[in-house]
Amino acid sequence: MESILLLSRLFLAAIFATAGITKLLDLKSSETAVRDFGVPESLVKPISIVLPVSEVVIALMLFSLATAWIGAIASLIFLAWFTIGMGYQMAKGNAPDCHCFGQLHNEPVSIKSLVRNAIFSIPAVFLVAQGAKGQGPSLADSRIYTTEMVFGFVLTFGVAGILLMLKGILDKQTQIMRRLEVLEVISAEGGSVERNEAGDPADGLPIGAFLPDFELPDLRGQMVNFEEIVGEGKPVLFLFVAPTCQPCGALLPEIDEWQTELADRVNFVFISTGAGEENVAKFGRTAQRLLVQKNREFQNEVYAKWTPSALLVNTDGRVASHIAAGDSAIRSLIEKVRSENVEDPFFYFAMERKDEHQPKIGESAPEFELKDLEGKTIDSRELRGKPTLVTFWSPTCPHCHAMIEQIKEWEKARGLDDPNLLVFSDGDPEAHREAGITSPILIDKAHGISSKFGMFGTPSAVLIDENGKIVSETAVGASNIWSLIGWRKDQ
Repeated sequence: MESILLLSRLFLAAIFATAGITKLLDLKSSETAVRDFGVPESLVKPISIVLPVSEVVIALMLFSLATAWIGAIASLIFLAWFTIGMGYQMAKGNAPDCHCFGQLHNEPVSIKSLVRNAIFSIPAVFLVAQGAKGQGPSLADSRIYTTEMVFGFVLTFGVAGILLMLKGILDKQTQIMRRLEVLEVISAEGGSVERNEAGDPADGLPIGAFLPDFELPDLRGQMVNFEEIVGEGKPVLFLFVAPTCQPCGALLPEIDEWQTELADRVNFVFISTGAGEENVAKFGRTAQRLLVQKNREFQNEVYAKWTPSALLVNTDGRVASHIAAGDSAIRSLIEKVRSENVEDPFFYFAMERKDEHQPKIGESAPEFELKDLEGKTIDSRELRGKPTLVTFWSPTCPHCHAMIEQIKEWEKARGLDDPNLLVFSDGDPEAHREAGITSPILIDKAHGISSKFGMFGTPSAVLIDENGKIVSETAVGASNIWSLIGWRKDQ
């Protein structure tokens, strides 16, 4: 009988010690769980710390014979409290995440959670029923057999240690499963599983480009446009998701934490597809603002090919990041937002590239002095006082020739507040005269100056601000070039 009492105490101590320690090691998830149970926001942080500390204290009380009965009563109260709370939430149709007893990570409460708590309550009820004098022998009692002592310690500390080790393995496994889910979804849709191009700036809007305007309905059917969102005065993190996207669901607990942590730095906006009911069911608990497309129209405009993906836009309505496709890339973007000043006008997040073409955002435009087609000397001082779109051409580039009519159209429509245009090119000056472009064209043999701006390929361009600073990455291709000044050739 005494051995059973001792083992019951040690079993409960192991359960409470593991529960408390795992919560303390993952306080963000603990905060999410506390919040999901309806605790007022002002009490979320204190309770998420006090709760696991209390669980560890209960575990320690169960070791000492002097406090074991109080510890047993406390453990029964905690188990009953959690069980009632779970049952109440389930009765309301909710399934909040819980870092509960016997769990190594947050997962939604269910019947399994209630059954587990009921099983754990059996030794607690047994100990409470024995009274303060009936808690079995002390750990220092000489009557305890060595085998029982060893078994008791193995049960308490061994189980706790193994569970903590398994938690680390499980966290790694979760990351692997999320990646596999992404590949699974892509494969199911018949697409290629290679994702190298997902974050390539040449395949999406360049950093520094104006985000295309949009007007989309929210879950209540009210129309929301980009001007309203940017008008709130914070950078915006767009999250592209879908109700059928399994990796999106796996990332929701982290997104929930990010929204709380970074609320004073960025606004989160979910962009989804499908029916409203599907989106409410999947994202309703997490998405503070969710807009629904009909046919991925906005998503296609910004080249967000995958879900989940993220895109950061600054307070000027300009793209501040490459598309972050997949959970790892999104986490990297979040870490950048977390650690740096997103209000900095030169803040940007660029995906790692295999080549040497890194953005020169924030750098001063290089010094130069060249003659235009009319023999007029133009130097780098011309880039100050007003924004300038600096483009790079070649007479042998067919895509450059295709842009000529677009440039003429823009020059005719250009207003006083629109940026200047400066063209660097090589080749025969006479061929450029025949083009009929009124903006200055500088002949830059072998692109010696152009390369210092970050030019690679033609046609390409960078935007220079009124202080002579580079404020965009190199935009390649006509559509990306025009996006730097917010002009569309079909407008």
